[in-house]
Amino acid sequence: MELENTIRSYLERERPRQEAFLAELVRVPSDNPAGDCAAHADRAAELIEALGFEVERHKVPDELVRRNGMISATNLVVRRRFGDGPVIALNAHGDVVPPGEGWTRDPYGADVVNGWMYGRGVAVSKSDFATYVWALLALEAAGAPLAGTVELHLTYDEEAGGEIGPGYLLSEGISKPDYAIAAGFSYAVVNAHNGCLHLEVEVNGRSAHAARPHTGVDALEATTAILSALYAWRQGLAERASAIPGIGSPQMTVGLIHGGINTNVVPDRITFRLDRRLIPEENGEAAEAELREVIAEAAAGFPEAKVAVRRILLAEPLVPLPGSERLSGALTARAQEVLGTEVETAGVPLYTDARHYAAHRVPIVLYGAGPRTIEEANAHRADERLKLSDLHAATTIVALALADLLSA
Repeated sequence: MELENTIRSYLERERPRQEAFLAELVRVPSDNPAGDCAAHADRAAELIEALGFEVERHKVPDELVRRNGMISATNLVVRRRFGDGPVIALNAHGDVVPPGEGWTRDPYGADVVNGWMYGRGVAVSKSDFATYVWALLALEAAGAPLAGTVELHLTYDEEAGGEIGPGYLLSEGISKPDYAIAAGFSYAVVNAHNGCLHLEVEVNGRSAHAARPHTGVDALEATTAILSALYAWRQGLAERASAIPGIGSPQMTVGLIHGGINTNVVPDRITFRLDRRLIPEENGEAAEAELREVIAEAAAGFPEAKVAVRRILLAEPLVPLPGSERLSGALTARAQEVLGTEVETAGVPLYTDARHYAAHRVPIVLYGAGPRTIEEANAHRADERLKLSDLHAATTIVALALADLLSA
């Protein structure tokens, strides 16, 4: 109880400083794309070093960065060894989607209105830079004997797939954690999530004057048939619901389309990209093969058109690993105590960097600062926001759960 009281008292006093730290992170753009995130990493490292921590800067090689569609990326690692015992990594990402349109406040302003801080990335997931840093500060301030090590993994490519963030740290052996907690929201502990497959479909025909369209091959006509087949096939996805609470059914969205030359020209090329969300019971390779078959069957009706399908991204679903229940048990117990409401372990229909830890057989769950739903946070849309009371509650919960997990 003395340790718990010390942690709570410390974090109560630190609220203004923690909020100021988060505001500084929000004010430095780190949009991905374009993915030029090294400057944000530099600023974050400076702020963390000013708190007394040693920060390792792991610059990702330029060629690897370019292959992953980014301009610059530096991963930050902070290690604090309290004693012999397991290594628990805390991962949050500092890259964010571009602001887009419709904002009523400066997306880089970190304005605080009625207890909410506004800004791109304030909830997803710059907030958990602040959550995890201050949870570690609280453990240090408490001074209790703990058995193990806490590492902070602050990375910059979640919006591009995580390959040069957590994937790089783990594959290069920079970190070898026993457990991990990744950025999340405050009212549920997530132990499973969807995967994601992105495909690009290119349909090539032959241009012709609109006065004599029969002399060409209309790529848009062929594309329309393919899209109609995909949308008809999509209706059957509702019958494939996951058995994991919170996941739901697979999804398919065509999110981007481009093509044509001019209004008076038969279009010679159309490209579109689709997003296929995979429930944990599915396999990415099998899902891709199924989509390719649907596309090929529809394209067969237009033999003069040439159709190519290219994979852009395959992120396999996250499924619970043995040992993750230890993490979720500690977090749910402390969350219910601090928040005064029931907090369950469930899945979410998103995909995150957590899958990279699972691929390396590291038990992982998602937990951090944020509201009950991504809609409440305005995540990935205008006026993204974070309730500061959720930031403070989540920090207390993470600090207390870590103390429980590392108790000597």
